Amino acid sequence: MKDIYEIAVVHGDGIGPEVCAATIEVVKAALGPDSPLRFCEYPAGAEHFLKTGQSFPEPTFQACRAADAILHGAGGLPGVVHPDGTEAGLDFTLKLRFELDLYANIRPIRLFEGVESPLRGVKAGDIDYIILRENSEGLYAARGSGALLRGEVAVDTLVQTRTGIERIVRKAFELARQSTGAPRDGVRRVTCCDKANVLRSYAFFRSVFDEVAKDYPDVATEYALVDAMAMHLVLKPGHFNVIVSENMFGDILSDLAAATVGGMGMAPSAEIGDANGFFQAAHGSAPDIAGKGIANPYGTILSAASMLDWLGHKHADAKLNQAAERIRSVTEACLAGGLLSADLKGSASTRQITHSVCDRLAAAA
Repeated sequence: MKDIYEIAVVHGDGIGPEVCAATIEVVKAALGPDSPLRFCEYPAGAEHFLKTGQSFPEPTFQACRAADAILHGAGGLPGVVHPDGTEAGLDFTLKLRFELDLYANIRPIRLFEGVESPLRGVKAGDIDYIILRENSEGLYAARGSGALLRGEVAVDTLVQTRTGIERIVRKAFELARQSTGAPRDGVRRVTCCDKANVLRSYAFFRSVFDEVAKDYPDVATEYALVDAMAMHLVLKPGHFNVIVSENMFGDILSDLAAATVGGMGMAPSAEIGDANGFFQAAHGSAPDIAGKGIANPYGTILSAASMLDWLGHKHADAKLNQAAERIRSVTEACLAGGLLSADLKGSASTRQITHSVCDRLAAAA
């Protein structure tokens, strides 16, 4: 337990500052006047790149490395790119993942009461699983090191290591053990999502998965090819408990999965390693609605709840875990009560959602 937890806050671009500010208010309300969290703001992102030529200043990186946790709004803006065409606003997120070895990207997918799924006949409680995205290697490890030859040939390399696969798969089994199982049958299950029928790198991923699975005989296992998984997440989402995949596949599938539970505004994520933790919603910066006061803050709020849980378990600080549970409970009550943003077919503004969540937290204190 610590007296003070330093939280590095990077608001980022587009709606990032709006959802981040809302989330900080909620966390402060959950912890009350004696909150041990100290929020310190640092610049990074596409807007900062346009102003200074730097998307991720070194002082910001060092502050993030030293912080107890990192909270981010959103990054990137259309057209703000490096000479190679890659987005400047994503440098912050990607450098943190690789430099701090944030290998486990935990993306919970849950349909809440009050939120309508586009899937026919699916109701709250029918979708509740985790996509565990390997976050430090795979195809995205090639960023900045691929080759473009004479404007004719482009090459990026997919990298998977035994160490990287083993630790993400082991994390998947641990998450399954801690869960209540899949909604449809209550089975604790880990699904290995790959393309092992075509590429050696994914066949290797599957073989290491099989080796690790032997240490968890109490958890069911299965495989799904990524193209089939895109179909399964629509047709039988209640079957899944924990899905583990390579970096790019996990990124793509988690967006599809978010659509089944209301959209990207309902998609929290926790990116953790052995020492550091980085927390942000899985959505982008949505510059088309920035400044209009209608951004959905629930994804970032739920990401902050994961941050409190991670800090609480890491430092044996029960008050942080209790605050995380209060945030989740109040968020669930607000959604069930119809406090929905425009992307959820509602009319509540960012401020209305923030104030309501904070008021309920204060009342529950």
